[in-house]
Amino acid sequence: MDVPADAPHPCPVCETVYDSVSVHDAGLLVNLLDNARYRRVCFEPVPGPRVRFYHHTHEQVGATDERTADTGD
Repeated sequence: MDVPADAPHPCPVCETVYDSVSVHDAGLLVNLLDNARYRRVCFEPVPGPRVRFYHHTHEQVGATDERTADTGD
């Protein structure tokens, strides 16, 4: 995965930095349970019809940034 040249910074969904971006135009399945690399993926519809995924690492959404930390609630 990589970050397309036109991808905004930070993530337009949660306003947090991200590791990479992928764009999908077909079926999707998302399962982040026990994922060693990514903690969260934000989804943004883009023209096409397509969906852009913003992949956030554990460190990017961890306890070091209380504003964006996943609490499991």
